[in-house]
Formats: sequence, structure tokens, C-alpha cells
Amino acid sequence: MRFIAFDLETTGTLAGVDRIVEIGAVRFEQGQVEGVYSTLVDPKIPMPEGASRVNGITDEMLAGKPIIEDLLPSFADFCGSDIIVAHNANFDYQFLLAAVKKHESPAPKGVVIDTLALARKIIPGLPNYRLGTLVQHLDIPAGEFHRAEEDASYCGQLFLKLINKVYGGHEQPPVENLIALTGKPRLDFPQIIPQPKQLDLFAGL
Repeated sequence: MRFIAFDLETTGTLAGVDRIVEIGAVRFEQGQVEGVYSTLVDPKIPMPEGASRVNGITDEMLAGKPIIEDLLPSFADFCGSDIIVAHNANFDYQFLLAAVKKHESPAPKGVVIDTLALARKIIPGLPNYRLGTLVQHLDIPAGEFHRAEEDASYCGQLFLKLINKVYGGHEQPPVENLIALTGKPRLDFPQIIPQPKQLDLFAGL
């Protein structure tokens, strides 16, 4: 079974208004980590104090880091056509979608699956379904939370545990079955083909 687990850290909660400040993605294959994509992102705006208190990311850490439009192509390459999983996936999806549309950038080709929705269906009755609660409930070894690479790794391990409860082993369930199990609409990123820039024939005349 092969998939990508990913997580974003941001300056706030409004996609299209707030900015991405960290991308973390982990590729799992047959239950093992096979690759990692992890980078801070310069948002070109000051890091709000409230967001910094949550994730520990400061303006000093972000200064001089790559900007999002320069990172989107390499992130899309890392993800390829693999299934993508995220916890409360619509949050991360909306932030990436806004950036992809704004910059007319390549995007991951795989369907996005929400581990939050899966967990609610597969493990009913928990007091809440935060990532930390599920990690503790399923005895997944954990340290820090609210940094993108670590949270992506926890999300990937959570996905494996959930799928094992339903299907057993490491077989790849059909994508349609996973979507149906979440009870949520299918999430895919648009594949935008950048339009060539028109030459100004009258420039310099």
C-alpha cells in the first residue's frame, strides 16, 4: 500500500487570505516511510502571534525560506498520483487549492482522503477526534504536535491503523471504497495547464 500523508502550518484559518508557512509530507509504502518532503515557507507577511503560539514558527525562522509558488511544482512531483491523506483534510486542501489556483501551479494528482472522517466512522464513541487523541487511543508513538512533518507522519500511521481495522494487512483498498467510507465528497486538485503569456506586439513602439 502506497500513499502520501501531508500537513500544513499556516498563518491563520482562512484559505485564500491566510498563508502557508510549512509543508510536511511523508510517503508510506507497505507500512514504511519511503520519503519525506518538509520545508518552511516564507509567507511574505508577519507571522501572527496566535498562530506562532500554536506551531512555534516565528518570523525569524521563515525569513529567506522559499515562497509558495516556487515550492508547489516540487510538492506536486513528490505526491505524483498517489492517494493523499490528511487529518481534517478539507482545511489543508483549501489552502493548497487557493495557492494552486492563484499561481496556476502543478498540483498533486491523487485523490485526497480525510483521516478525521474515517476515524469517526471506524472508531465511534471517542470524546473527540483530534489527531493527538487518536494517536494516543491507538498507541501510536508520538512526541511534538503542530509541526507539519510530525503531524503528517502521525496522520500516515493513523491511516494505516484505520485501514487495518477495516481491511487487514497492507492491501490497497479501492479508492472508491475509501471515499465511500469517509462519507464525504471526493476531493481532487485541479490540473491547471498554465496559459502561455501573450507577447505585446506593440511594446517599444
